[in-house]
Amino acid sequence: MKKHYLIRFLTLVTALALMISAAHAGEEDVMEQIAKMTLKEKVGQLFMIRPDALEGRFSPAELEDNSILGTIAVTDEMRAVYAEYPCGGFTLFRKNITDPAQLLELTEALHGLGNIRPILSIDEEGGRVARLGNHPAFNVPKILAMQVLAASRKPERAFEAGNTIGGYLRNYGLDLDFAPVADVNTNPRNPVIGDRAFGSKPKIAAQMVAAYLNGLHSQGVAGCIKHFPGHGDTSTDTHTGYAETLKTWDELKACEMLPFIAGIEAGADLVMTAHIAAPNITGSSEPSTVSYTILTEKLRGELGYDGIIITDALSMGAITQAYAPGEVCVRCLQAGVDILLMPLGYQDAFRAVIAAVEQGEISEARIDESVRRILTFKQQMANRSVSR
Repeated sequence: MKKHYLIRFLTLVTALALMISAAHAGEEDVMEQIAKMTLKEKVGQLFMIRPDALEGRFSPAELEDNSILGTIAVTDEMRAVYAEYPCGGFTLFRKNITDPAQLLELTEALHGLGNIRPILSIDEEGGRVARLGNHPAFNVPKILAMQVLAASRKPERAFEAGNTIGGYLRNYGLDLDFAPVADVNTNPRNPVIGDRAFGSKPKIAAQMVAAYLNGLHSQGVAGCIKHFPGHGDTSTDTHTGYAETLKTWDELKACEMLPFIAGIEAGADLVMTAHIAAPNITGSSEPSTVSYTILTEKLRGELGYDGIIITDALSMGAITQAYAPGEVCVRCLQAGVDILLMPLGYQDAFRAVIAAVEQGEISEARIDESVRRILTFKQQMANRSVSR
């Protein structure tokens, strides 16, 4: 009997040693890759954009108008723009999708751009936010709103949702789901979160968030918990303008932080920022997206998160009404962000980040820190794909 347990113990130790060795080898590969990259290539990895941003035929208003048809195929013009302004990933919307065959062709073509495979992402939460689930051309399972799933108090319902969504996203070539929502919907006047959240009870929401993430991961799809530090207690919508929470950090830790902590412990690949101000924490009306206090001191320092921090869309009103595209991207990076999501004016923003590094506003070492996280994530995603 003792010999049996000794063999099991030695097997576990050997497996752990192999995992640690593989992780070190992977990290060395990433650092070698970064050392060979130009500044432009590094900066490109920091951006995730709409594919439409590579086309010159869309005005800024048309880019944001999801009621009109957008980019549905990769053109030679887009390849030329990408060569000059490469990016680390793309986010697809309903306007980029017409039918299953077209989506497969588009994701394959986007994955083929450049030397470093772009991440392809989508908002597929379930409920009312489901680009494929609510598309008439796609025969995929309909997932109920998260609030409805949470009412069951059964985390397995959330796991099933993540597993189902992850399965069909993977089949269509999508790597990353901007889900689950980790907000606690405590404000009945909240105009944007509502039933997208797992209800108003933080402990139940925490269980559901972790289970949903596990469901995505079971299909090899990455998950992103949002919107940090919690958009559930606001009464305005950051899509259109200023929003704030008046809670202190201790108050957030007692409620809003519980689902985020559970998500981080469950292996959340990304954390998305909220464009909400938290004046009783930061002492200012600046959005959390550009707050060093919120992102570096609280999320990274206090909560111990070392994964990718991604902004919410930088084309939203709470940002565009206060900052120019280049300015906000520089401020986000200074605050601790890794990926800049859909700035309004991609090329201007790209040039502004390059200039900020060349002028010493941001060190190249700071850029390398984010690129390390992004390339490590891409390496992990490639390994997940191989292991399926």
